[in-house]
Amino acid sequence: MSTDAPHYQALTWDHPRGYNALAAAAAALDPARDGLTLTWDRHSLEDFEKHPIADLCRRYDLIVLDHPHVGDAVAGQGLVPLEELFGAEEIAAWGRDVIGPCLSSYRYAGRHWALPLDAATQVMAYRPELIDGPVPVTWDQVAALAGRRPVALSLAGPHAALSFQSICVALGEPPAEADPERFVGRATGTAALDLMARLAATSPAAVADLNPIGILGRMATGDDVALCPLIYGYVNYTRAGAGGHPLRFADAPRQALGGRPGSTLGGTGIGITARAQVTPALLDHLRWLMSAATQAGFIPDHDGQPSLRSAWGDVCVNDRWGGFYRDTAATLEAAFVRPRHPGAIPFQTAASALIRAALADGRSHGAVIDDLQDLYAASRQPGPAGHGER
Repeated sequence: MSTDAPHYQALTWDHPRGYNALAAAAAALDPARDGLTLTWDRHSLEDFEKHPIADLCRRYDLIVLDHPHVGDAVAGQGLVPLEELFGAEEIAAWGRDVIGPCLSSYRYAGRHWALPLDAATQVMAYRPELIDGPVPVTWDQVAALAGRRPVALSLAGPHAALSFQSICVALGEPPAEADPERFVGRATGTAALDLMARLAATSPAAVADLNPIGILGRMATGDDVALCPLIYGYVNYTRAGAGGHPLRFADAPRQALGGRPGSTLGGTGIGITARAQVTPALLDHLRWLMSAATQAGFIPDHDGQPSLRSAWGDVCVNDRWGGFYRDTAATLEAAFVRPRHPGAIPFQTAASALIRAALADGRSHGAVIDDLQDLYAASRQPGPAGHGER
C-alpha cells in the first residue's frame, strides 16, 4: 500500500474517556499498512456542549458529537449520513448490537448521522462508606436520604434541564415524546420541580457550579457529598485516584419499585463531515473501533466507555471497573432521547438557566412550566428565535 496516505483531522472532548482510546488508536496507525493517518484535537466539555456544530464540521473531517447537535448539523449540511457510507445490513447490525438507544439517537430526518462509539446516561453515583443503609432505588428514598446525608444535585450548565427531563421520565411523561409540540405537561413538570426544589434546598453549595466531572471529582476526594442521584456516569471514577476514594454507580431513581429509571441519554458518536475525503481505509478504521473485540478490550483498556451491549455485559470488563456496566445497564437500556431539532441546544441552555433561577428564587413552579413551554415552542420556529424543525 502506498505511504502517500490521506491525513484526517478530528476533534473530540478533553477527558480521558473522550480522548485516550481515540488517540491511542490513531497513534497505532501505520500509513503503509492502514492507508491513513489521523490526528485527534481536543476541546473542553463546555465547548463540546456549546460550540456551533456547523463551524466544527467546516474545520474537521471527523467530529465527536452528542445527539442533540444532530439537527443543527443536518440543517447546516455538515455531516454525511451513514447510509451513504455503510451498507444497510451493517447499520442494522449496529442498531441491534449497541446498548439502548445509542444508535437510534443519531437517527434524524430518516437517516443516521454518527457512529455511537461511547455510551453514557445519567445514573446514580455514591460513596458506599457514606451511605447509612441501602442504596436508594426510588425518588422517595433519595429524598429521605437527603434528610440524613449530603445529597447533591447536578444543575450547572445544561444539567438542570437534563435532570428535570429525567425526573419527568421517571414520573411517566418523557418530554416532547407523546406530542412533539408540548415539552411537558403542567402536572408532571410541577411535580418534577417540586422534587428538585426539595433536594436543592440541602444540596451542598460547593457543587452548585460544578459539571459532572467536577462533582464526581469532589465526591472522590472529599466527604461532603455522599450521593448524586442523577449524574452522567464516568467509569474512570470507579478506581481510586491519587488521594481519592472509588465511587460506585447504580441505576437512576424510579418513581416506584419496578418503574422506569428516569434518565436522559448522553454518550457520544463519531460523525463524518462533508469536508472529509472518505476512503475505504477510513471506514475500516471506524469499523474496527465499533468491533466487539475493540469495544470489550481496547476501548476499556484506554479509559473509554464502549457502546456495544456485549461489552457492557462482559464479566472481565465489569470485574476491572467495579461493576459499573452491570450496575447501570438497565438505566441505559431505558434512557430517554432528548429533542434533536435545530435549536435544541440553545433551548437546553435557556431551560437550564430558567430552572436554576426558579430553584433559587422560589418562583411558582406552574409559571416556570409555562415559560419552559414558550422557550420550547420558540426553539422549534424558523428564524432568529429558533432554527425550526426539518
